[in-house]
Amino acid sequence: MTNQALTVMLVVGFGGQILFFSRFLVQWIISEYRRESVIPEVFWYLSIAGSSLLLTYAIYRKDPVFILGQSVGFVVYIRNIILINKKKKREKTIQD
Repeated sequence: MTNQALTVMLVVGFGGQILFFSRFLVQWIISEYRRESVIPEVFWYLSIAGSSLLLTYAIYRKDPVFILGQSVGFVVYIRNIILINKKKKREKTIQD
């Protein structure tokens, strides 16, 4: 692999880490603001984005532990988004 490709993959890996960390930062800030533990919807989208980049990096590194860990998380992230969307639809139906 060329140095340029390696640099791109390092950017992908660090970008994934930054996105993945930012979800905790967002959750913490919102929870502090509301004075209660809250997991905002954006947490799950940041989870998917960060995990996608980290999975890409893990595949590049051929790290089966990292690949499995990032892959399994998608089920949780997507399921939470589905549950949020179902709740929004129910609430919209009740309002209409």
